[in-house]
Parts: sequence; structure tokens; C-alpha cells
Amino acid sequence: MKTMEDEELLAEFPPVGNAEWQAAIARDLKGADPEKRLTWRTDEGMAVKPFYRAEDLKNLAWVDVAPGEFPYRRSARNKGDWRIREEIDDANAEKANRLAQAAVAAGAEEIAFTTTPLEDADQLEKLLANLNAIPVHFARADERLIRLLMERQSKSPRAAEISTGCDALASLDFAAEIVRTAPSGFVPFAIHGEAFADAGATAVEEIGFALAAGVDFFACLAERGVEIDRAAAAVEFGFAIGSNFFFEIAKLRAFRMEWARVLQSFGGSRQAAKARIAARTSQWNKTVYDPHVNILRATTEAMAAVLGGADAVTVTPFDACAKAPCEASRRLARNTQLLLKHEAWLGRVADAGGGSYALETITDFLAHEGWKAMQEIEARGGFLKAQAEGTIAQTLERSIKAREQAVATRKRVLVGTNHFANPAERALDRIDDQHGKAGLRGAHIYEELRLRTERHVAAGGKMPQILLAEIGDVKMRAARSNFASNFFACGGFAIVTRRFKKAEEIAAAEADAIVLCSADAEYAALAAELVPKLKTLGRATPVIVAGNPENAEELRAAGIADFVHVRSQAVEFLAKWQQKLGIEVES
Repeated sequence: MKTMEDEELLAEFPPVGNAEWQAAIARDLKGADPEKRLTWRTDEGMAVKPFYRAEDLKNLAWVDVAPGEFPYRRSARNKGDWRIREEIDDANAEKANRLAQAAVAAGAEEIAFTTTPLEDADQLEKLLANLNAIPVHFARADERLIRLLMERQSKSPRAAEISTGCDALASLDFAAEIVRTAPSGFVPFAIHGEAFADAGATAVEEIGFALAAGVDFFACLAERGVEIDRAAAAVEFGFAIGSNFFFEIAKLRAFRMEWARVLQSFGGSRQAAKARIAARTSQWNKTVYDPHVNILRATTEAMAAVLGGADAVTVTPFDACAKAPCEASRRLARNTQLLLKHEAWLGRVADAGGGSYALETITDFLAHEGWKAMQEIEARGGFLKAQAEGTIAQTLERSIKAREQAVATRKRVLVGTNHFANPAERALDRIDDQHGKAGLRGAHIYEELRLRTERHVAAGGKMPQILLAEIGDVKMRAARSNFASNFFACGGFAIVTRRFKKAEEIAAAEADAIVLCSADAEYAALAAELVPKLKTLGRATPVIVAGNPENAEELRAAGIADFVHVRSQAVEFLAKWQQKLGIEVES
């Protein structure tokens, strides 16, 4: 209830209308088109405005529903807490158990065993020893393991929940059999939305495909006489959380809301309509070079998962894309969540972003478009049919190509890899090829460039040295030198930046390639002087111009070998110059 003091305070801040905001933006842009300058167009097809206001929420459904209330837009729980899930990857049951107990002692709240070659019930007992009070997930469960778990649960029920990552649609007759008799606290199946994300899906596609897979699961189990509420309790949804912070928060909120809608259409209860969501940090944007940036990426991703209302969250260790994680990296991953929970207090409030004009608008967009994507699959005969016909794979292929092209052209930034790379960094001695090539990653194409350079040097070859020759125009020489340094570092070349007063000084400098960094108007005179001097000195050092001047053909005729600029296709350009400088492409 507002007090008089509140009213007096608010009176000092009169409301500002849309027209006033638009006028202020127009003044700041000095005549530029706000639509072109400020509107952000995402991979999902949403045009994100520069600001949102209360009126943007007027026609949105379920915005005022509290956390924990149907249709769970604002969380399936009325509290903000989540479980810190940690992955244990070891084939030996006793060793895996020891690692799991150590993780629990250090703060993990759920264990996910990713390698479980269990031969019998005795092996299962060894694996689960002293973990009775902690939820356990078996990521790669098959029919045999599920039967072992069912048998164990019937003989000795655990206090804590057991779940598995067994594909819900892999064997529907088996799924129906298990779901009919699954005991309370056992979640035997999963729908892997994260697999779609890792294969290139946008947030809309990840939602739509996961919904469609769930619809097929329910429909097929209903045909086999399984009650809808039992089927709903038997499945967990996995999602990968990427770096698009607000969209990743909204993705989980939108999915929960649309999943509740699916359950309602099947006649399920409101309680059963609470989607069980396990989120993990994305593998697609993780990098081998500058690997500690992965810690920062994973932190924002974990925050998005938590704020989006995930039930369990896994933070992948920062070095997992290069090799088997070490104890220190596993601890960092675990502590990331412990800090978010116990120091940043993110678990204190459910749906902390609820009511945000932008977040609610994005949630509504993803929910609408995700439902539309699901309906399109249903119109084709359902998820299983679309998958069998290759429709899902074709959609993912288009999306991943668009993503990879954005990385290759440096429109999509991966810090430390295709922008702001450290040319002195070496990664060859800390990469396990098995881990480095596991799964799709956007950085892979640049990492292969740099590793090619490293392998060349390791085999006794010369590290190519690129000389960035700053000369002439003060402003342009520095800007173009910075651009060229950032660009060539992505190929792993050694880079030297020097400032010169005369072309003859550049000609005398040691380098395998020279990049002239100056203003367009000065390049013709520089080329006319530098190229002949290099020939006089008996040097065949190629000269590259930083920029895309109008007189490029004239400069080529004068002996300029190439041009590097913002429109250069970075991967092709760098690969070409690796070969020109003696680094062969591996067969």
C-alpha cells in the first residue's frame, strides 16, 4: 500500500511517454534510422527493440501468474533454488563412486554418471554406495541399466531420486512397459533438447523440437494404455544454455509454459504439467585457445539457467573441449554454481527477472514461435516421422551452417579465437584429439588454422612473422594496425608491429610478409617506393595492404600481393596465407 511519502516521492518523477523517448533517440542518432541502428535481429527471427515499456505487456498471457503456478511461465517452483549437478566420467564403478562422494563433500547436490558400463547389480551397488541421500542421474542409460535400476528400487528404494538420459523415443514398447511400473522417485527417460542446440538449433527450434518429441512420446504411450500423468512424471527435458543471456532465460520460461499447454491438451493434471528441466552449459561456444574465457562463458550460462528456472544445472569444466577435465577445472565448475547460490544468492528468489518488459516480451515470442515450430512438425506427421524423413536434420543443417558462417566471417564473436586472439598462445601440447573433436563447436575451424601453424613449427618449420608497418596518417595507421593484428593473430602467426618514416626502412626490416598500415590515399606512393626497394635488396617478401582502397587494381599492378579488410573471409584468407608462407594443409 502506497504511503503519502511514496506518493510525494513518485510525484518528483513524472511518467515519460513513448513520444518523448523516441524524440530523445532521434536527437542522439542525429537523423540516422533508429530501425537500422538500434533494432537487433536475432537468429530466431525476432526484431528486438532498443527499449520496452509496460504497454508491451498488455496483450501477453500469464504474466501476472506467480512462480509455481500453472502454466509455470515463472518457474515450476515457488522458490528459486536448484540442484548443482556434477558429471562423473569414469568406467570403474568404485573409482567413479569415490569421485562422486568427493564432489558431494565439496558442494555438488546431484551426481550424473556419464560412463556406466555396469555388468551386474553388484557393480551398481558399488557405484551408488553412500550416495543414498543424493539424486543420481545416469546420462547414458540403456534398457539393461534401466531394468537394473528398477530392480534395485523395488528391493531397496532410495531416499533421493534416480533419473536417466535414456532416449524416450528409442523404444516405445519398452518405454510403456517401464512407465507403467516405474516407482516413485524414478525418472527413466529423457528428451534431449540440448542435442538439438549442440547441432545448431536456434532457441525456437530447440523449443519446437523438444515439444514435438514430447507430443510423440505422450501420443505413443497413450496408444499403449499409459496414463498421461505417469508418462509426464517419467521424462526429463535437457537443454543447452548458450551465451545469448536473455534469450536463454526466456527459452526455459517459454518451454515450461508451452509444455503445460501440451499436457493440458492430453488431459493431464496441472501438477503433472510441471516440466522437469536439466540444463547444462553449451559446448558449441567453448574454445581450446584462451580456455579461461570458457569460465566466464559458463558463468553467464549458469546464471541464465538458474534465472530461467532449471531444476538441475551442470557447468562443464572449462578445459573439457580440449582434454579430460582435471580436478582443478572440475572444482572451478562446481564453485561457479556454489558462488551463484551462496554468495550471489540467486537461489533466494524464484524468477527474479519476472515482470521485465524485455524478458517477458522475448518469452512470449519464443513461446509463440516454438509452438508454431511444433505444429509444423505435427502437420508433417509428428517428430518421429520428421526425424526419419530427414526434416529435423535438414533444419539443423541450415541453422548450423548459418552459425558457422557467422563465426567464419567474424560476425559472431568468440573472444580469444576469432577476435582478440593471443598470438603467443600455444595449445598443441594440451589437446587430447578425442576431446578436441567431440561434438560441434564454432571455434573448431579457427582452432584448426592455429594448430596447423603450431604443428608446422613443431615439425621444424619456421614460424611465419607478419610485420605490421605503421606509416603515414596518424589516425589510420593505428586503426589499421590494430585490425590487422587482431586478424592475423587468429591464424597463429607471429606478429611484430613497428612504426616507420620511410619505405626504405620497411624494406630493410626482417619479415615473412609485410602489412602496410596507412590511409588509402598514401598506398599508391608507398607501393611505388617499397616494392622496387625490396627487389633491389633481393627480397621476395609479399606486401599486403590493410584496407580495401578503390585503386586496388592499380596497387596490384604495382606489386601489392593482397588486401586485408573487414570484408575479407578470415578463414579462407588466413589458410591461403599459411600456404603462401610455407605451412601446408594436412591431408
